[in-house]
Amino acid sequence: MDVELRAINKNFGKVKAVNDLSLEIKQGEFLVLLGPSGCGKTTALRMIAGLETIEQGELFIEGQLMNEVLPKYRDVAMVFQSYALYPHMTVEENVGYPLKMRKIKGQERKDSILQACRQVQINDLLERYPKQLSGGQRQRVALARALVRRPKVFLMDEPLSNLDAKLRGQMRAELKHLQHELGITTIYVTHDQIEAMTLASRVAIMNEGQLQQVDTPKNIYNNPVNLFVASFIGSPSMNFIRGNIENHKFSSEGLQINVSSETRKNVILGIRPEDMSIVEGSEFDFEASLYSIELTGDQTIVTLKSGSDLITIREDKEYENELNQNVKIKINSENIYFFESETGDRILKN
Repeated sequence: MDVELRAINKNFGKVKAVNDLSLEIKQGEFLVLLGPSGCGKTTALRMIAGLETIEQGELFIEGQLMNEVLPKYRDVAMVFQSYALYPHMTVEENVGYPLKMRKIKGQERKDSILQACRQVQINDLLERYPKQLSGGQRQRVALARALVRRPKVFLMDEPLSNLDAKLRGQMRAELKHLQHELGITTIYVTHDQIEAMTLASRVAIMNEGQLQQVDTPKNIYNNPVNLFVASFIGSPSMNFIRGNIENHKFSSEGLQINVSSETRKNVILGIRPEDMSIVEGSEFDFEASLYSIELTGDQTIVTLKSGSDLITIREDKEYENELNQNVKIKINSENIYFFESETGDRILKN
């Protein structure tokens, strides 16, 4: 089932929530709409579901124009952040509610409910009520209720955001496996870039109602098209330093680095934390002062101060040192990015 958005627009008063959004989602694809709060991603999802009107543009599902089609006839299933379960119904009744609305009865309904519950591993909870379930179990019920319909398209609006960190990790793995097994086209909204990178076959990044970049997680990470995408993807995020390039040297307040790029004024250098390291000896690019050291378990996040800039790098989990010490930094020069300071557009990669 393919979904296509052609120059979709939506305004709320003077606010342009979605601005000329065009996307093609292929059959069986797991596409993630990623962006900060208020960027228009949920509004776009609700327009696909039919819960918001499309003011301009066209929406096609399986080649059919859907602009004026009622939500119940679009054959999509939506999973909400809030679970939206009926508190007076058991798990079995909640999961089977879409079938009840379709007047599917008897053994066929029971078999469909049991199959959907087995797929999300809640088949032993059928007689419980939502108040007797954990957050993760409630989310599984919401997923089973969507699954039982066997829709053409799954629409998911931040379904894991109410779960704790450990359960989110487990549910991510289960969601990805389940979507792969079922092969149902899925459009998933989140502000969490870790969710996007781990779940998506492609990521569509939005900001202020506009689409910024659509690509695989790997390509977006390695080739961000602008400053916003580069800063939004990656944890810790990419480091940015303002400066100028002259005679194949990038210069800023606190450092000077040899680069292959030609002369440019007012540029922003970007480099990811894993592309820098603290070294000994004479082979280094610049010096900086140790500002903070944070052990996260599998790695140590080191923050350095260079001039007025704070720079973050990844070090081995065994790394230790005294704060305010000067250290030498080596850069992987092949992974330096440059951005236009005014527009934010990427202008070249070193």
